[in-house]
Amino acid sequence: MALQAAFIFIAPEADPIHHRTIVKTPEVHLTVVGVKDYKEAEKIAKELVDQGITSLELCGGFGSIGTAAVTKAVQNKANVGAVRFDIHPGLAFKSGDEFFS
Repeated sequence: MALQAAFIFIAPEADPIHHRTIVKTPEVHLTVVGVKDYKEAEKIAKELVDQGITSLELCGGFGSIGTAAVTKAVQNKANVGAVRFDIHPGLAFKSGDEFFS
């Protein structure tokens, strides 16, 4: 069975209904979803886990606070990892924690 994974990226104007796609390979089914802030990320992460996602990777726009919030939201029902930028080029070279927490 293929790994059920998701990548959540954060961008102030992202809409998780419209900014979503699924990439399927024999080994991995990857759902990619955009969210506008940490609260929306928590909600979407819970929904993805309820749909069978077992691994979540968060984009570099999530700071430590955002990563912790998503990890707490999924209540150990999925592994959570994060791409790390101390300052993110898509967020005016600041941490997502400055924008979204």
